[in-house]
Amino acid sequence: MASRRMETKPVITCLKTLLIIYSFVFWITGVILLAVGVWGKLTLGTYISLIAENSTNAPYVLIGTGTTIIVFGLFGCFATCRGSPWMLKLYAMFLSLVFLAELVAGISGFVFRHEIKDTFLRTYTEAIQNYNKNDERSHAVDNVQESLSCCGIQSYTNWSTSPYFFKHGIPTSCCMNSSDCNTQDLRNMTVAATKVNQKGCYDLVTSFMETNMGIIAGVAFGIAFSQL
Repeated sequence: MASRRMETKPVITCLKTLLIIYSFVFWITGVILLAVGVWGKLTLGTYISLIAENSTNAPYVLIGTGTTIIVFGLFGCFATCRGSPWMLKLYAMFLSLVFLAELVAGISGFVFRHEIKDTFLRTYTEAIQNYNKNDERSHAVDNVQESLSCCGIQSYTNWSTSPYFFKHGIPTSCCMNSSDCNTQDLRNMTVAATKVNQKGCYDLVTSFMETNMGIIAGVAFGIAFSQL
């Protein structure tokens, strides 16, 4: 009996070491997911809120999952060192839940990535028609036009049908040089053509979103399947 215990002890020690190493790697993946989620929220937040009201929750899922992984990764190391069966079972159950959460984030990212072109044209047109410079969606429009140096949907002329244009002209967020833009010029389409960015935002936004949502989805899927 004593010899059998001596034979199994190195095996148990080896398994414990492997599980501790895995828990540490798992903790690192939590840090990565948290970082990608925060980056996705900061980078894509404006575009997501503009493209659809019921938009993807992928960045939030990654932030929540990453934070939880960091906490439970430490719990996994502690459970392994203690050798507690119930702790290890709880840790195994948690790993399954994390796997599902990462799949949800990945699927959400890929689905939204392919829905962008279908929804952006409609929602951005609505945002231009309802633009008032003050609400959240109007701020999102200004943010997109300033950061991507674009104007309107296909071009600056899309603003000519907006109620805002008849009172104030094209928004100043379209201006190539804000110091060389005034309301009088922006009310005149002919003059405004020399003052504002000519390129529309549609192609720029959809391309930007497709690329970055693909990164988020790829990271989520990669980490999820590495846990198998």
